[in-house]
Amino acid sequence: MGVASLHAPSRRDIADLQTLSTIRLGAKADWVAVTDDSVWVGSTGPNAVHQIDAATGQVVAVVDVPGEPCAGLATGFGSLWVPLCAKRPAVARVDLLKRQLTGVFPVNLVTAEAGVTTGSGNVWLMTDHAGTLTGLNPLTGSVRRTLQVPAGSYNPLFSGGLIWVTRAAGATVTAVDPVAGDPVVSIDTGPEPRFLAAGYGAIWTLNQGDGTLSRIDARSKLLTATVQLDTPGPGGDIAVGGGMVWTTVRGVPLSAVDAYTAKVRCQWFGNGGDSVGVAHGSIWLINCRAGEISRIGLQAVLSQCGA
Repeated sequence: MGVASLHAPSRRDIADLQTLSTIRLGAKADWVAVTDDSVWVGSTGPNAVHQIDAATGQVVAVVDVPGEPCAGLATGFGSLWVPLCAKRPAVARVDLLKRQLTGVFPVNLVTAEAGVTTGSGNVWLMTDHAGTLTGLNPLTGSVRRTLQVPAGSYNPLFSGGLIWVTRAAGATVTAVDPVAGDPVVSIDTGPEPRFLAAGYGAIWTLNQGDGTLSRIDARSKLLTATVQLDTPGPGGDIAVGGGMVWTTVRGVPLSAVDAYTAKVRCQWFGNGGDSVGVAHGSIWLINCRAGEISRIGLQAVLSQCGA
């Protein structure tokens, strides 16, 4: 399978993107989760999660958590789920309506820069380097299920009734049936896949080893495209929306890949990046080291890309 190449005309300066607003949340900001009316973002200094009203772009709540939000955010069962790096690793539960911390459940975290997902009645995350995928009871935080995937798998995503888990220590994604408890199949990707997203009939992985984007057909479970982004290295994030797959890494804060043709449409270079969400007519782009999130009009960005 060939690798789609990047053409020079798609290269742009991040300063060319006009932001609707920029909010400083803390010493650092990381991770984005969206709900029907809000965007939630994690921060350190303070250790907290921030609720941003999607209509106004303003922070409407700040919920302190007893540790660094270090391994993704997920929504489900009326709550926001926040893995915490601390002396005693845990997962925090934040009630989305009350905007309150309602539980802190001790659980081993396999690593920072991992992930959490919800589905099939549980909250799921990887809890060791040997490949243990753990399902927590969302009411009590107790371990309700453990499944086995390849060692070195760190980031789960529930989509289409399956849990898709990237193996950052290798070059595969494993699809797991959470009901039967068995891996369905492992699919090759680019090297060191970590962050992933679902959309437009596919599972997409951002591969840290060589800076590529992999497209896996969700129905056939076959690798159908490999896109060269030239963004290798740690960190980063991926989201879908507006007919595009969006990725971010430091130094290349935003890349847009056509979800239907798997071709790079635009890339923006410069300061910022590391987490991204696409929802409510906007791109919500984190500048991790500045502790900021910027709201950028989605249609304006698509117009720059000729979409």
